[in-house]
Amino acid sequence: MQRIEVRVDGMSCASCVGRIEKALMGEPGVAEAQVNLATGKATVEFDQPATPAMLIDSIKEAGYQPRVQSADIPVIGMTCGSCVSRIERALNKQPGMVKASVNLTTQKAFVEFLPDTLSVPRIHRAIRDAGYEPQEPDASSETEEQDREGIDLRRKVIFAAALTIPVVLIAMGKMVPALEALYVSVLPHRGWMAIEWLLTTPVLFYAGLRFFRSGYTELRHANPGMNSLVMIGTSAAYFYSVAALLVPGFFPAGTAESYFEAAAVIVTLILLGRYFEHIAKGRTSEAIKKLLQLQAKTARVIRDGEAVEVPIEAVVPDDRIQVRPGERVPVDGVVEEGQSYVDESMISGEPVPVAKQKDAELVGGTINKNGSLTFRATRVGADTVLAQIIRMVESAQADKPPIQALADKIAGIFVPVVIVLAILTFITWFSFGPEPALSFAFVTTVSVLLIACPCAMGLATPTAIMVGTGKGAEMGVLFRKGAALETLSRMDTIVLDKTGTLTRGQPELTDLILVEGREDEVLAWVAAVETESEHPIGEAIVKGARDRGLTLPAISEFQA
Repeated sequence: MQRIEVRVDGMSCASCVGRIEKALMGEPGVAEAQVNLATGKATVEFDQPATPAMLIDSIKEAGYQPRVQSADIPVIGMTCGSCVSRIERALNKQPGMVKASVNLTTQKAFVEFLPDTLSVPRIHRAIRDAGYEPQEPDASSETEEQDREGIDLRRKVIFAAALTIPVVLIAMGKMVPALEALYVSVLPHRGWMAIEWLLTTPVLFYAGLRFFRSGYTELRHANPGMNSLVMIGTSAAYFYSVAALLVPGFFPAGTAESYFEAAAVIVTLILLGRYFEHIAKGRTSEAIKKLLQLQAKTARVIRDGEAVEVPIEAVVPDDRIQVRPGERVPVDGVVEEGQSYVDESMISGEPVPVAKQKDAELVGGTINKNGSLTFRATRVGADTVLAQIIRMVESAQADKPPIQALADKIAGIFVPVVIVLAILTFITWFSFGPEPALSFAFVTTVSVLLIACPCAMGLATPTAIMVGTGKGAEMGVLFRKGAALETLSRMDTIVLDKTGTLTRGQPELTDLILVEGREDEVLAWVAAVETESEHPIGEAIVKGARDRGLTLPAISEFQA
């Protein structure tokens, strides 16, 4: 059974989630498919005959865009056709590989892969394991893509707001009795309508183009979502107003009114909401970024008797690695030579360093304090404890608690029901409403379509999970499942497995008991010696002395 993660662009509400899950579960060989709106990811477990390429096509057919990264990787050492087939076989075995094609003439491997499942370093490792040497390709990072999306959204929000505010001032100003005469003295009523038209058109069809593209795709696949509602509602307001401006005689008396401001305001507000949502998603992934920063970038590997600095991705199990004082341990392993103290607070929460000597276990990401160690790598890459913690936090963020499953189910049928209700609203108001019936029917129908957008319902729960698990990871609390957050709200008692788990994160001097001598004098002597120490208890003693305002004597010939 394989497990892949696919980032999906174009999702906007919970009905999108249901549509993609349904499409994926329809593929033979798929055991489970979970889509998370807040993270924008689909997680799929599958076996033969399903393949990543089939699943990508399935998402595309549902009307969404899976994020697939491509790269040309130069490969050194290929000499014949069997080299090509060997590398292609090795690459196609990698989970998350969509397509791999190797060209002997250009000496390059062209790969299409899912960046949320497979990374370029892992592709390099697969080529290396096959007996060849890959070189670095040029690839833009996901962070750059997210930054570009945020910049584009911000620019369009500012553009839309700059045009929408005048439209609102014109439309609302004409309705104020004291201002109406002023407006009419400058331009006739239809002249102001024409200005509203000119200002609203770029708001809808430039700034709000994404809603029309996605809405059309949703309707084409007979599965309307939030974008469909926005597209139908704003289009109705816009084209009704255009018709009222160009052919007012077609409408009953008193109904040839302008609703340009409604269309412009809706697009601007929903764009603003999308921008805030983008910022929120960025902030909630900060915890994962902080955990990733704990990973060392390079390692000093002993090869042919010499210590060589290599990228962390090039480290393999059984490599012998040197760690100097003050450096991060690059991967998990077992000490073979040397002794030192290692700060393991990132794993255990305990601030006091742990003594390490021969046969002691080391965890990647922890900090070597004062001695030099040589150890043998046991777990590298995705198998290290730190990588598993990161994966656990990501998995908890993507996990669906029972409340979200219910929200997704409701949203799946919500949009079609809203559209039916809007049609019934129009028929009812047009048939039985007061005059001008057409105007009332139109306004009430558009109101139903727009107020009912289910974006908040689909997004609230996954965003809450992302914020909760992200903030927890930042503070050293890890959630193995998103459902645990929901359960936690009903807890009234918490039992801790050992004393000292809940601490301030650093030792503090609380008591000083003397055999003889004056307290301040003894503490000043002890603190003077500890000023040169990097040990947390030494630092606590120095801080305790300084908090009491003591003057510390100078020291010489210090050795740690």
